[in-house]
Amino acid sequence: MNGPEIHVEFALALGVFVPHGRRTGATQVGTDGSSTLGHVIESLGVPLTEVGALVVDGREVPFSHIPAAGEHVEVRAVERPQQVPGAPLRFLLDVHLGTLARRLRLLGVDTAYESTDIGDPALAARSAAERRVMLSRDRGLLRRRELWAGAFVYSTRPDDQLRDVLGRFAPELKPWTRCTACNGLLKEATKAQLVDQLEGGTQRSYDVFAQCEECGRAYWKGAHHDRLVAIVERALAEFGS
Repeated sequence: MNGPEIHVEFALALGVFVPHGRRTGATQVGTDGSSTLGHVIESLGVPLTEVGALVVDGREVPFSHIPAAGEHVEVRAVERPQQVPGAPLRFLLDVHLGTLARRLRLLGVDTAYESTDIGDPALAARSAAERRVMLSRDRGLLRRRELWAGAFVYSTRPDDQLRDVLGRFAPELKPWTRCTACNGLLKEATKAQLVDQLEGGTQRSYDVFAQCEECGRAYWKGAHHDRLVAIVERALAEFGS
C-alpha cells in the first residue's frame, strides 16, 4: 500500500492471529488512504469479533475510522465478561464444535448446532435471523458482515473451549434442563410414558426419567452420568452464579 503509514500494537491475547513479528509492541503498517481501520485490522488477520476497542493516539475510535499518517493504534481484546446487547444470550455452533454444543446444552445454555456443513452464508444468515452468537474457529465465517454477533473459539480441546465460552460470556447455567441432542427443553416423565424407548435392564434399574419436549428423547442416570456430573460440577464451581 502507498498510503499513510500507521503504527499498530495488538493486545497479547490477539497474538494468535498475527505473525510473530507483530505480536510485541507497535509495528509499522501501510494503508491505502481510504480503507477503514476495521478493514486494516482484519487484513492483518484479526477478526473484529475479537476486538474490544480501537484506541488511536489515546482516544477510542469506531471501526469506521480512516487512518491518518503517523497514528498509533492500540488494538484491545474483548473485555470479559462480554455483553451482547439486543437479544437473550444464545449461541450457534458450526459443524466442528459438536462436543462443545453438547456440553453447553448439558449446562442449560441455549445452543443451536449444525451437524452438517451448510456453508458460511447459511450459518451467518441463521445467526442474524435467530440473533445467536456464532461460535467458530473459522476466521472467514467470523468476518461475514451479516452475523448477529460472533466469537472465535481459541482451543481445540473441549474442556478449554467450554471454559473459554463460559468465561467470556457468563451465560446463566441451568444444568439438566436441555436435550443434548436437539437443544429442546426437558420435562419430567414416567417410566410408563417412555416404555417404548427403554430396554429391559433400564426399566428394571431406573425409576427417574426426563423427556425432551421437542424430539421426545428419553433421559435417565445411566452409565455415563458420573462423567456428566463432573462436567457440570466443574462448571458450576468456576462459573455458577
